[in-house]
Amino acid sequence: MARLSSIKPALGSLRPTIGRLPGREAYDADRRTLAWRGWYKLARWKRLRLVIFARDLFTCQMEGCGRIEGDTSRLVADHIRQHRGDERLFWDEGNLQTLCKPCHDGAKQRQERREA
Repeated sequence: MARLSSIKPALGSLRPTIGRLPGREAYDADRRTLAWRGWYKLARWKRLRLVIFARDLFTCQMEGCGRIEGDTSRLVADHIRQHRGDERLFWDEGNLQTLCKPCHDGAKQRQERREA
């Protein structure tokens, strides 16, 4: 009895055709060098983030949302007023709110761009 041979794939993978925005690499590189970016990795921030989630009962504070999320990876401790490296504003519990990831990445970012 003859043995069947496997057919080799005729298609290869394609390289992405969409590039990044011009100047985005420089923008990202500049952001990585800012000292306050490291504050998000501190244990102090991680504890504060959980305190804010508990205070807000793990509920998105965006008007009209109110989503309750038990998975904290889907929540963001959002600065109400952008801190822009101001350490006092960064750590101020009164300047923090719980947002679900879709609200933070969508509506909140649009709002911040309008205010910029």
